Amino acid sequence: MALPTSPASSWMQGMDFPSRLFEIGSSDYELYEEDDEFVLSVELPGFDPEEITVTWDDGVLNIAAEQEDESRNQRRTYHRRFRFPKTIDDEAIAADYDNGILEVRLPVMAGATTRGKEIEVQA
Repeated sequence: MALPTSPASSWMQGMDFPSRLFEIGSSDYELYEEDDEFVLSVELPGFDPEEITVTWDDGVLNIAAEQEDESRNQRRTYHRRFRFPKTIDDEAIAADYDNGILEVRLPVMAGATTRGKEIEVQA
Protein backbone atom coordinates (compact mmCIF):
# COMPACT_ATOMS: atom_id res chain seq x y z
CA MET A 1 0.00 0.00 0.00
CA ALA A 2 1.38 3.38 -1.00
CA LEU A 3 1.45 6.19 1.55
CA PRO A 4 -0.30 9.42 0.59
CA THR A 5 1.97 12.15 -0.72
CA SER A 6 -0.44 15.04 -0.11
CA PRO A 7 -0.55 17.07 3.15
CA ALA A 8 -2.06 15.47 6.26
CA SER A 9 -5.12 17.71 6.17
CA SER A 10 -6.27 16.27 2.84
CA TRP A 11 -5.63 12.54 3.42
CA MET A 12 -7.10 12.66 6.95
CA GLN A 13 -10.14 14.60 5.78
CA GLY A 14 -12.32 11.49 5.47
CA MET A 15 -11.36 10.13 8.90
CA ASP A 16 -13.71 12.42 10.85
CA PHE A 17 -10.95 13.87 13.08
CA PRO A 18 -11.52 17.36 14.50
CA SER A 19 -9.90 19.68 11.96
CA ARG A 20 -8.15 21.85 14.59
CA LEU A 21 -5.90 18.92 15.57
CA PHE A 22 -4.02 19.19 12.31
CA GLU A 23 -4.06 22.93 11.62
CA ILE A 24 -0.67 24.51 11.06
CA GLY A 25 0.03 28.08 12.10
CA SER A 26 -3.19 28.49 14.05
CA SER A 27 -2.95 31.13 16.76
CA ASP A 28 -5.23 32.34 19.52
CA TYR A 29 -3.56 35.75 19.86
CA GLU A 30 -2.46 38.80 17.90
CA LEU A 31 0.45 41.02 18.96
CA TYR A 32 1.49 44.26 17.32
CA GLU A 33 3.10 47.61 18.17
CA GLU A 34 1.39 50.93 17.53
CA ASP A 35 1.77 54.48 18.85
CA ASP A 36 4.54 53.61 21.34
CA GLU A 37 2.72 50.67 22.90
CA PHE A 38 2.34 46.95 22.36
CA VAL A 39 -1.21 45.68 21.89
CA LEU A 40 -1.93 42.04 22.63
CA SER A 41 -5.34 40.52 21.85
CA VAL A 42 -6.01 36.99 23.14
CA GLU A 43 -9.06 34.88 22.31
CA LEU A 44 -10.53 33.49 25.55
CA PRO A 45 -14.15 32.66 24.72
CA GLY A 46 -16.32 31.32 27.50
CA PHE A 47 -14.24 32.62 30.40
CA ASP A 48 -15.49 35.18 32.90
CA PRO A 49 -13.18 38.11 33.76
CA GLU A 50 -12.82 36.74 37.31
CA GLU A 51 -11.33 33.53 35.89
CA ILE A 52 -8.53 35.36 34.03
CA THR A 53 -5.26 36.39 35.67
CA VAL A 54 -2.82 38.79 33.99
CA THR A 55 0.55 39.40 35.67
CA TRP A 56 3.73 41.28 34.75
CA ASP A 57 7.13 40.23 36.04
CA ASP A 58 10.50 41.50 34.80
CA GLY A 59 9.62 41.87 31.11
CA VAL A 60 7.29 38.87 30.93
CA LEU A 61 3.50 39.09 30.63
CA ASN A 62 1.76 36.00 31.98
CA ILE A 63 -1.87 35.24 31.04
CA ALA A 64 -3.69 32.39 32.77
CA ALA A 65 -7.33 31.37 32.86
CA GLU A 66 -9.05 28.53 34.65
CA GLN A 67 -12.66 27.43 34.60
CA GLU A 68 -14.31 24.50 36.36
CA ASP A 69 -17.67 23.06 35.39
CA GLU A 70 -18.58 20.78 38.28
CA SER A 71 -21.84 19.64 36.67
CA ARG A 72 -19.86 18.15 33.75
CA ASN A 73 -16.77 17.33 35.80
CA GLN A 74 -14.64 19.36 33.37
CA ARG A 75 -11.83 21.86 33.80
CA ARG A 76 -10.56 24.29 31.16
CA THR A 77 -7.21 26.00 31.49
CA TYR A 78 -5.22 28.46 29.40
CA HIS A 79 -1.68 29.68 29.95
CA ARG A 80 0.68 31.76 27.82
CA ARG A 81 3.77 33.86 28.46
CA PHE A 82 5.01 36.76 26.36
CA ARG A 83 8.45 38.39 26.63
CA PHE A 84 8.84 41.95 25.39
CA PRO A 85 12.03 43.37 23.85
CA LYS A 86 11.58 46.95 25.10
CA THR A 87 11.20 48.52 28.52
CA ILE A 88 7.51 48.66 29.42
CA ASP A 89 5.93 51.22 31.73
CA ASP A 90 4.54 48.58 34.09
CA GLU A 91 2.44 51.13 36.01
CA ALA A 92 0.46 51.94 32.83
CA ILE A 93 -0.34 48.40 31.62
CA ALA A 94 -4.10 48.04 31.05
CA ALA A 95 -6.24 44.96 30.34
CA ASP A 96 -9.84 44.81 29.09
CA TYR A 97 -12.01 41.75 28.44
CA ASP A 98 -14.95 42.06 26.04
CA ASN A 99 -16.88 39.41 24.07
CA GLY A 100 -14.30 36.68 24.67
CA ILE A 101 -11.31 38.84 23.70
CA LEU A 102 -8.72 39.94 26.25
CA GLU A 103 -6.86 43.07 25.12
CA VAL A 104 -3.71 44.08 26.98
CA ARG A 105 -2.00 47.41 26.23
CA LEU A 106 1.64 47.73 27.28
CA PRO A 107 3.05 51.27 26.86
CA VAL A 108 6.74 51.46 25.94
CA MET A 109 8.76 53.82 28.14
CA ALA A 110 10.03 56.94 26.40
CA GLY A 111 13.48 56.42 24.95
CA ALA A 112 13.35 52.65 25.32
CA THR A 113 15.30 50.85 22.67
CA THR A 114 15.71 47.27 21.69
CA ARG A 115 19.07 45.76 22.57
CA GLY A 116 20.71 43.23 20.35
CA LYS A 117 22.52 42.96 17.09
CA GLU A 118 21.73 42.31 13.45
CA ILE A 119 22.40 38.76 12.30
CA GLU A 120 23.70 38.37 8.76
CA VAL A 121 21.71 35.91 6.68
CA GLN A 122 23.92 33.43 4.84
CA ALA A 123 22.92 32.18 1.39
